[in-house]
Amino acid sequence: MTEANAKDKAHFGIEGLDDITAGGLARGRLFLLEGSPGTGKTTVATQFLAAGAAVGEASLYITLSETEEEFRAGAASHGWSLEGIDIFELVPPESLLDEDQQQSLLYSSDLELGETTKRIFEAFERVKPVRVVLDSLSEIRLLAQSSLRYRRQILALKHYFARSRATVLMLDDLSSEANDRTMHSVAHGVIRLDELSPEYGAERRRLRVVKYRGQRYRGGFHDMVIATGGVCVFPRLVSAEHRRPFKRQVLGTESAELNALLGGGVERGSSMLILGPAGAGKSLLALTFVVGAIKRGENAAMFVFDEELGLLFERAKGLGIDIQSMVDGGRLSVEQIDAAEMTPGELSARVRRCVEELDAQTVVIDSLNGYQASMPEEQALILHMHELLQYLNRQGASTFLTVAQHGLVGDMKAPVDVTYLADTVVLLRYFEALGKVRRAISVIKKRTGAHEDTIREYLIDGRGITLGEPLAGFQGVLRGVPVLIDERPRLLNDVAAE
Repeated sequence: MTEANAKDKAHFGIEGLDDITAGGLARGRLFLLEGSPGTGKTTVATQFLAAGAAVGEASLYITLSETEEEFRAGAASHGWSLEGIDIFELVPPESLLDEDQQQSLLYSSDLELGETTKRIFEAFERVKPVRVVLDSLSEIRLLAQSSLRYRRQILALKHYFARSRATVLMLDDLSSEANDRTMHSVAHGVIRLDELSPEYGAERRRLRVVKYRGQRYRGGFHDMVIATGGVCVFPRLVSAEHRRPFKRQVLGTESAELNALLGGGVERGSSMLILGPAGAGKSLLALTFVVGAIKRGENAAMFVFDEELGLLFERAKGLGIDIQSMVDGGRLSVEQIDAAEMTPGELSARVRRCVEELDAQTVVIDSLNGYQASMPEEQALILHMHELLQYLNRQGASTFLTVAQHGLVGDMKAPVDVTYLADTVVLLRYFEALGKVRRAISVIKKRTGAHEDTIREYLIDGRGITLGEPLAGFQGVLRGVPVLIDERPRLLNDVAAE
């Protein structure tokens, strides 16, 4: 979108929505904002008017469904000032219950359609607004009583506002028949708001631009939330739109054994998936790469789903990793993610903020099990992860994902298979040998270069993760019950005892 085109738009004042609509609404046109009650139509409309008032544009709010007091109370709950917004109310005043005045009242349920339209025009001529919101079309539809009369009335309103070059946003609560598409054909653009109610957790809201004449826009569904301060919209991430040059290089760790296993280290701008059962050390292994990045002078970010941050910090400190000092030093950002409350779109927005604003070059998502819980459909998870990993790779960030597999030994399965998305896949396993439970690590895939095809034992202690030599004396380690094929296999416990 060029700068000239952006100036011809009436901005919503909602960053994400302005991005989706390529700058806002075309001036002098009529638009429809539709959605069931509670989806956020009035909130979006108020922010649209407030954005106009902030730049000195006369704004008019015409309400046929709620009182001026209710509208002001809603704005006050977000801390907004309605200065510069003229409110015209076409609802019964408090004197409705006064029988002496009842016959002289003017309110939408008894008012003739022509008289209602006349009042709207009078308010428009008085204010001469640049932006208009009409809330809502349901009352006009009821007064019209027929589809033909309703369509003619909407067309009359459209042509009247168009002559005045006003940008009009009409709200519809979808209380009419589902097949009524009158406004869809008349409006220059249509935006649909939806609300989803999962079996557990907070409601989920999303929006979609149904149509926008003569204008490219970001299609598909986009997550949104209503918070104190207004609506936040998270545009669907399209990785192809985000690319920056960076130098591809292999980043080694402080462990020579781990570097050997990985074929030298992890390449910048690639992703690693760490698979393993509960307690195998997936989070600790990811933290090892975070520590290495910070020691190189880079920034890192962690998004933790499954573990309370206080417990994670204490546990890591006992293993020789002081997360708190890295956070205090401004090098590491750690965010606790509640899968029941956060939408995938909001998580993508937070990851982008860490990469683009905090310059995080190492990103950890722990774990994908929690990320999957934030969406009911596995296919949606695959698509989200594909775009997110592609975005991070194109930004030159190294990404580390963990997945907890079901079971402890033997045949284990992951709740979702994303191994084909990751550039490197590391497998952690428990195995039993000589009467003790031990841990093994192996690399089963690496797109960016060669790697060891061996299996190494590792220990977790106060020094973190320590890798041993390749396990050449066993067969069947990955199955959990190895067979001894060497009379004297060198295990880490034996090496430490020598």
